[in-house]
Amino acid sequence: MRVTVFASGSTGNCALVQAGGERLLIDAGISLRRLGGFLAAEGLSPSELSCVLVTHEHADHVCGLSMLTKKHGTRVIAPRTVAARLRGMLPGVEDYIDIIRPGEPLRIGGAGVRAFHTMHDTDESVGYRIEAESSFGLCTDLGCLTDEVLEAMSGVELAVIESNYDERMLCDGPYPVYLKRRILSGHGHLSNDEAGKLAVHLARNGAQSLILGHLSRENNRPELALNAVRTALREAGENLRLAAAPPLGVVRMEALERCRA
Repeated sequence: MRVTVFASGSTGNCALVQAGGERLLIDAGISLRRLGGFLAAEGLSPSELSCVLVTHEHADHVCGLSMLTKKHGTRVIAPRTVAARLRGMLPGVEDYIDIIRPGEPLRIGGAGVRAFHTMHDTDESVGYRIEAESSFGLCTDLGCLTDEVLEAMSGVELAVIESNYDERMLCDGPYPVYLKRRILSGHGHLSNDEAGKLAVHLARNGAQSLILGHLSRENNRPELALNAVRTALREAGENLRLAAAPPLGVVRMEALERCRA
């Protein structure tokens, strides 16, 4: 299994999971031109993608979806409410959408996929767990750690999780009060400290490598996120291979033992 994050943040989100002979894209929040460049560096083209797994319909997760389906006929998989929103937002995409039901396994060739609900400020938002020769889980854009999230992510060997903001930077920063409240809410985003709690849970349940994603440019720094998570792991007597994903740029995890930026 090979996981490559191409973009992670409010300006775009996109990750490639190569597992079980499949090439699964999670979100398409970057332009087709930019995606094509990233895939070319992996020795792939957009036409070789098995599907796109969509977490939710916010533009930073789907802005490249329309051109991807139009040019390459790529299969799109999304939960029912998200699929309905996509049909209204992106003309032409409806012909390529299949529904995934959170909690129910879906087989895509040699890979098993399961969606699970996350708490975010949209009618429906999900993370994904993918099983093949190894196991991988992704959950970003979530305001809190629910039992469903913890159960779904337990036992994964590789993971991408949100570490959106440093609480002091957010509270002391220039954002208006309403936006700070939204981010801090249970339907907002995950703080560095909450990411540390999730990292400890993952490490105790067998995770080996972890990428911190969706870092805020205004309210976080990679070194702050990494330090918060490393501190939580150290205090819990756990250890993980860690990397922080930039807003745009490649970070990889492969075969459990290698995690590099």
